[in-house]
Amino acid sequence: MTALSDIPLIASGKVRDIYDPGEERLLLVASNRVSTFDAVHPTEIEGKGAVLTAISDFWFKRFAGLVQNHTISVTEGVPDEVRGRGVLVHKLEMLPVECVVRGYLAGSGWAEYQQSGTVCGVPLPEGLQESSQLPEPIFTPATKADVGDHDENIDFDTACGVVGDRDLMTKVRDLSIEIYKQAAAYAAERGIILADTKFEFGMDEDGTLTIGDEVLTPDSSRFWPADDYEAGRGQASFDKQIVRDWATSTGWDKKAPAPEIPAEIVSATRARYLEAYELLTGEPFSAWLERTAA
Repeated sequence: MTALSDIPLIASGKVRDIYDPGEERLLLVASNRVSTFDAVHPTEIEGKGAVLTAISDFWFKRFAGLVQNHTISVTEGVPDEVRGRGVLVHKLEMLPVECVVRGYLAGSGWAEYQQSGTVCGVPLPEGLQESSQLPEPIFTPATKADVGDHDENIDFDTACGVVGDRDLMTKVRDLSIEIYKQAAAYAAERGIILADTKFEFGMDEDGTLTIGDEVLTPDSSRFWPADDYEAGRGQASFDKQIVRDWATSTGWDKKAPAPEIPAEIVSATRARYLEAYELLTGEPFSAWLERTAA
């Protein structure tokens, strides 16, 4: 984890470390750690944390008129040693569900559809293939799992019960779908398919619904190159899929501890993250590093 001697560390997840600088603020630091199958590998992907922070910052600004976000600053109050991958944010009371939106059939959604014709209780048309585009984006919430555990897909009614407020959950669902639609349309203009994504929402001290954590990054979304898309198979993606495919090929049992990652897999993965940033933002990644440099 990141070492900041003068700020208390209060939590460390698969990717992010959370510090408490006081005054109802938090410092979120995106590490270069990479996990597959909910196990963290001992090998890091250089620059990955900065890419995640930069992409989130890009989207938070883009959707500022649609939903309030938690960001205070990516420079002021951020220690020099974590500049570029640290962000100072407002504390939120987070909702206890992951807000997942799917526009294409992949991952656990594809697995469930093959068994029951549904995804998180949402019935879908017959005859869909792996990676098929859905008629309309669907909201498929999930529980939040601790490190090493798996998120569990749940239906909307169950999510309402977990949150304890159906009206709030309805607002979150509708907002999640709208953000997805707008982001998918933007990404499509840049040759990227946004297959699915997950959001995290919370309430600020005034009771205002606020989006937090990360948003529309390669770690929280499936980004596919549009020019290589074909339904009926898995897709190449701008994320850690390279690591996931490699890990699967090794015969690893998908339980901790995860194995070391070879240098060529690290290099290829880093290149995909950087490509995602540059395609989405239209600028070289060095521009972000310059803006956030100490």
